Amino acid sequence: MSERVYLDHAATTPVDPRVIAAMLPILREGWGNPSGIYREAQRARQALDQARDVVAGRLGCTASEIVFTSGGTEADNAAIRGVAAAATGRHMVTSAIEHHAVLEPLEALERDGWEVTVLPVDGEGFVDPAAAADAVRDDTALVTIMAANNEVGTVQPIAAIAAAVKARNPRTLVHTDAVQAAGAIDIRPDVLGVDLLSLTAHKIYGPKGVGALYVRHRTPFSPLIIGGGQEGDRRAGTENVAGAVALAAALDLACAEMEARNAHVGGLRDRLWRHLREGVEQVSLNGPRDMARRLPNNLSVCFAGVEGESILLQLDMEGVAASSGSACTTGSTEPSHVLTAMGVDSDLAHSAVRLTLGRETTQAQVDRVGRVLPEAIERLRALSPIG
Repeated sequence: MSERVYLDHAATTPVDPRVIAAMLPILREGWGNPSGIYREAQRARQALDQARDVVAGRLGCTASEIVFTSGGTEADNAAIRGVAAAATGRHMVTSAIEHHAVLEPLEALERDGWEVTVLPVDGEGFVDPAAAADAVRDDTALVTIMAANNEVGTVQPIAAIAAAVKARNPRTLVHTDAVQAAGAIDIRPDVLGVDLLSLTAHKIYGPKGVGALYVRHRTPFSPLIIGGGQEGDRRAGTENVAGAVALAAALDLACAEMEARNAHVGGLRDRLWRHLREGVEQVSLNGPRDMARRLPNNLSVCFAGVEGESILLQLDMEGVAASSGSACTTGSTEPSHVLTAMGVDSDLAHSAVRLTLGRETTQAQVDRVGRVLPEAIERLRALSPIG
């Protein structure tokens, strides 16, 4: 059996050995509660403070603006609910292709009497900055638009969106879910013009269970989790020190190596797309046609006449791991809300496959997938009554 090929880096990434090396001393010796005053506690506090400094340095902000969380989902929830709890307005704006970690908290706010405007996207998944500005009202507390889409790789013009929103109402806050964008584009809040920004470690070769929320100084914000004074009274609970150190190490490496990683996965992604265009009839690309406007490692495609789940099973038997879209909606019988919002026909959307490459993906692996995937499509179409 050939080695397995992992092409689901948008779902999660393997932990970088350098990140593990950064964590181990904390797990062994820095296990103290960082809220204490004795030596063991202060060792943990020092590691936590250093991790916060590293994250802040990479985001170009102050350490006091970083709140460590359990991951991107908590960071998104904290941003939305934290602003809502502190706001005087009762209106928020988002897009139709956000992650469920954004859409579901907004739906919960609607049940509590808030109004939410959901912006449409074009056929490539882009939000129009002018449309975002037009949706802003005097009582709009927050506009939340993801920096890059996890399913189709669309990189949003966040800086333009934020500028348009602020021009319409300077009091309106802007949040971006940068979970997929970290390590692929410049996500410094001052560059993007945002007030809040969500991160997670496990998308950038760190461990699961730790993330961060950037909260700009003086942003009205109430904590989602209460019961302690940790994280500057913005997130209660004894801090995951080893996790924070791992996030800092992963983000530091992702930023330092971004240009090289992007060139590597971008070249392989384009090579894989050439294989599929040449080897499969009726294959369509989801998301931006201009590869420079999508995440460099993302290739989302539809194969007319077959089911995406069947394709994934065939690939798995050939030693290839991929997905049909967001890892958080695996098992759903509904077509992707992202593809539907982009105007993709429901039947075609069911054939979607997301191939996301990583820093350890090789040309030989891409060429192998470029052979086995067309063969799998041919087999499935031969068996399908609609093939």
